[in-house]
Amino acid sequence: MNSNNKIKIIFMGTPKFAVPALKKLADDKRFEILAVIAATDKRIGRKQILTPPPVKIFARENKILVFQPKRIENFKLQISNLKPDLIIVCAFGQIIPKSILDIPKYDCLNIHPSLLPKYRGPSPIQTAILNGEKQTGVTIMLVDEKMDRGPILKNCELQITNCDFTYEKLSEKLSELGAQLLIETIPEWINGKIKAKPQEESLAAYTKIIQKEDGKINWKKSAQEIENQIRAFYPWPGTFTFWQKLKLKIIQAAASLEKHNLTPGKVFLDKNNQISVACGKGYLILKKIQLEGKKENKIEDFIKGHLSFLGSILN
Repeated sequence: MNSNNKIKIIFMGTPKFAVPALKKLADDKRFEILAVIAATDKRIGRKQILTPPPVKIFARENKILVFQPKRIENFKLQISNLKPDLIIVCAFGQIIPKSILDIPKYDCLNIHPSLLPKYRGPSPIQTAILNGEKQTGVTIMLVDEKMDRGPILKNCELQITNCDFTYEKLSEKLSELGAQLLIETIPEWINGKIKAKPQEESLAAYTKIIQKEDGKINWKKSAQEIENQIRAFYPWPGTFTFWQKLKLKIIQAAASLEKHNLTPGKVFLDKNNQISVACGKGYLILKKIQLEGKKENKIEDFIKGHLSFLGSILN
C-alpha cells in the first residue's frame, strides 16, 4: 500500500453491528470512504415510523455519500463508476453477485461474527449462545457468491466466559473486535503479507434466520438450555412463556443444576427462597420478567402484586 495514496473503499452494511467498522475506516487517514451502501429505511415499532438504518445515520452525520438500492445486482454501474479499490461488507443483508465482486482491485472483504467455517449464515452470535459455546470470534474473509464460504484472511477468538453475555452485549463486543481486526487486515492483504486460506468444508455449520416463535420456552428442556435461550434472544425476539393466558417475557434468569421432582413449568421457592421455575433438568431462577401490557419488573417486585404466581404452572 503506497503511503501517498489512500485506499478507496465502498462500505456495504446496515445494522448497529456494522457501525464500529465504518467508524474505524472513516477515522483512518489511510482510507477514503467513497460511499456507503445500506438497506432501505424500515418502518419500526407500533407506530411504524420510517427509520433509517444505523449505518446510514452514521454516514449522513459524517457527510459520507449513501445509497440504498433495493437490489444490489441492479447497482453495478454506479459501483463501477466510483472505481473502488476495495469493498467492505459487514451485515449487509444481500448476496453480492460476481459482476460486482469483480470490480474492486483488492477484492471484497467481509466481517463475519464467528470462527468460520463454524456458524455460517444469518444468526452466528445467537447460535453460539444457544449452543453454550465457551468461545467464538470474528473472521475477515473474501466474499464469493455463496454465503460465508469465501477464503479466510484472518480471525480472532473471543472467550464467552461471562455468563451475563446476552446477544446484545456479545454483538457489541464482536463488532468492536471485528472493526479492529479489519483495520489490521486491510494493509496486510493489500501488501501481500497474508494469503487467503480456503475454508474446511467438513467443519462447516450453518445458522438460520431467527423467528419470533423461536423465543417460546419449552419447560421440558434443561434449565441451562433455557437460560442460553434467554441470553441469545435478548432483546429480540425475547424469550417468553404464558401465565393465565398472558404472555410473560423472561428478561433475566439463571440456571440451577439441582435436582427436583416438580412438573416442568411449575413456579416454586427454592431452598434459598428464590422464585424459580422447574425445568426438565434443573430449574430456572427468575430475576427480571415482563408481563404482557406491563413494564419490565424485578421478580421480587412482580410477586408483591401477583401472589398467585407462586405455585402456578407456566406453559
